[in-house]
Amino acid sequence: MVTTITGARYLAEFVLPCDEDGVLIRDGAVDVDADGRIRYVGTADAAPEDASRVPHRLPGLLMPGLVNTHCHSPMTVLRGQGEGLPLLRWLAEVIWPREALMTEDDVFWGMTLASAEMLRYGVTTSCEMYFRNEALAAAVQASGARCLITPAIVQAPWPWLGSLDEQLDRVVRFGDTHHEPAGRVRVGIAAHSAYTVPEPYLRQVAEVAQDRDRLLHLHVAETEHEGAEVSARHGGASVPRVLADLGVFRARVLAAHAVWLSDADIALLAEHEVAVAHCPGSNAKLGSGVARLGDLLAAGVTVGLGTDGPASNNDLDLWEEMRLATLLARLRAHDPTAVGARRALELATRCGAAALGLPDIGVLEPGRFADMVHVDVADPAFVPVVEDADLVAHLVFAAPRTAVRDVWVAGRQVVADGVCVTVDTDEARARVQQAAVRLARGV
Repeated sequence: MVTTITGARYLAEFVLPCDEDGVLIRDGAVDVDADGRIRYVGTADAAPEDASRVPHRLPGLLMPGLVNTHCHSPMTVLRGQGEGLPLLRWLAEVIWPREALMTEDDVFWGMTLASAEMLRYGVTTSCEMYFRNEALAAAVQASGARCLITPAIVQAPWPWLGSLDEQLDRVVRFGDTHHEPAGRVRVGIAAHSAYTVPEPYLRQVAEVAQDRDRLLHLHVAETEHEGAEVSARHGGASVPRVLADLGVFRARVLAAHAVWLSDADIALLAEHEVAVAHCPGSNAKLGSGVARLGDLLAAGVTVGLGTDGPASNNDLDLWEEMRLATLLARLRAHDPTAVGARRALELATRCGAAALGLPDIGVLEPGRFADMVHVDVADPAFVPVVEDADLVAHLVFAAPRTAVRDVWVAGRQVVADGVCVTVDTDEARARVQQAAVRLARGV
């Protein structure tokens, strides 16, 4: 008699679900069904008997995949370009002129290389704000990653971009065609910012997002003076206040960066349940400022972590963002208890998923997708472990990203023994290098 294989059982020294209870399971097991969803999480001793499951023993820790809540990943093609410039000069003098020349192929290979980088670091989901989204979606599908694509609308002098009306129409059609409510590729909508999208279109984008129940993604208060003209037109009101008055916050909104906020702005975000994508690495590198993470969390704002694009970070390493988020929050508050290691890990997993409105990822629990990361705790950075909290602290403050050994998305293995097995990384590197040289030459 042939036994039908119904799924897999992963047995690990430690299972860290990243749920609200913050439990760490020793000698744990995670059962994954053939559809890529989790059936059981708990101790191996208490796991249901099921001879049809293929057992996999993992020497280390199993945890949820990390969630990158704000990125422009195809910008691997522009990684590190324009070093040393403040944000607005960096955009106007270096980034936008090169983006004007980017082709579908450039976006495809830029996203392909980015997917390989993120998956290798245990980042299984990213929220992307970019252009040429057919190519971006194709790259994500091929790599096996999970992605919330939020096609961007922006007023920019790029002939291929078209008018704002044309952009909005294209974005709506893309979403209606590509959004998979339970799939690996889901679609929201983005307006770049209040200073690059005229107010009538901000209203329209918000209405589209509301009508289709899609996430609305935009940059908010990234730098101190970016919204000066917008505020001046509205009697000195802050950009968050202007957005609220325009009705933008009636949609499900993800505000990227949110660095320069007053107490009233934070209260406004909390009132309208606006989520924040906190990008400490990019904010620091561009000298934009240090976001009020502790105050946002105290106000009840849902916060996830983002790397921003690889042109301004310059990597896609969410482990680094966890450390920076924690350290900068403590530095700003002059308080070593301001944000703890457990909270930082939640921001990169469960809270990041909540910020994106994705309730089926971010935690290892029955019913959610098996987006999982196997971490090698034999690395010297994990010694000593005297109590369970030490393991979490080592994950956030000490573990090198090379400790990520295996990664699964919806139960499919995409990284094995530290190597991304779904992407030809050598070809992607070569293609991105060729594109970067061409764009730097202005052709």
